[in-house]
Amino acid sequence: MRLLIIEDEILASNRLKKLVAELDPGIEVIDVIDSVEDGVRWFNTYESPDLILTDIQLADGLSFEIFEQQPPSVPLIFTTAYDNFAIKAFKVNGIDYLLKPIDKVELGKALEKARQHRQSQTLDLGALASMLQQGERKQYKERFMVKVGEQLKFVKTEDIAYFQSEDGYAHLMTWSGEKQIIDFSLDQLRDMLNPKDFKRINRQVVVNIDCIDKVTNYFNSRLKLILKPDGNDVVVSRDRVNDFKAWLDR
Repeated sequence: MRLLIIEDEILASNRLKKLVAELDPGIEVIDVIDSVEDGVRWFNTYESPDLILTDIQLADGLSFEIFEQQPPSVPLIFTTAYDNFAIKAFKVNGIDYLLKPIDKVELGKALEKARQHRQSQTLDLGALASMLQQGERKQYKERFMVKVGEQLKFVKTEDIAYFQSEDGYAHLMTWSGEKQIIDFSLDQLRDMLNPKDFKRINRQVVVNIDCIDKVTNYFNSRLKLILKPDGNDVVVSRDRVNDFKAWLDR
């Protein structure tokens, strides 16, 4: 089976290739595309693959823009950090919808579904409904491993008040006031944390909604927050203020 990957994050595309090779060595990854522009050009140039693994949000737009110009004749497996595109994904020959970070077992099931679809050439509407339910049940990271001296320990996500990036390192702050360095960037945390509970308020800070002690207006249409448990004061960047207010008032 010939597979095309559409993904603009190098680490993500490399991981997908590695997982696919482990799950089915018989699948050939024929190319990796990282933009809408290159996607349209690719489909105008080459023969269609047997299967497409595609992210939705690319650097220059949504992958749906490719398929509006080149309606897919093969099944698509969507890999994305967001679940709000699921319905639209099903309308463009989508057979599965995997939320990042991609789980190897779930990817294996999706590839098997693609093989079955290739044999039957029909879409299972029941499977699509199941897809939707899987998107709604996204599993978020439950714990973080940190190093304490020469030992490793786990910190439950529910025990974390906020994350902050300083001097090139990201750390977590627990409700009990423990500060621990983690091996993830704030960008990576976006896909790991439940957006109902955690929100990025600027380039340096991700807060748990329950850690916000006080909110006050601040210079240049921004907001200033006082955080529990240590009284840390941080500022919501101006471009995030409206989204932050909507998150608080949901």
